[in-house]
Amino acid sequence: METIAVSDLRANITQILKEIYLGKVIHITSRGKVIAKIVPPDNLLENAKEKLLEIGKTAILHDILSPIDESWNMMDI
Repeated sequence: METIAVSDLRANITQILKEIYLGKVIHITSRGKVIAKIVPPDNLLENAKEKLLEIGKTAILHDILSPIDESWNMMDI
């Protein structure tokens, strides 16, 4: 969990809210004391789907079910 001062929150509110939406929990401090905690929304399933779609844009998928060309013996492990 990250801690941020109220003044930094004001200066960077847009970026911080994006980070919170993506799952980050932020403690807000005033004069060195935690006064609030901002948490992401409860729509974690929706967030997970969005992250998977984003990863899918650059992911390289390989066939993991077909046999490989190498022979191996389990006893060699």
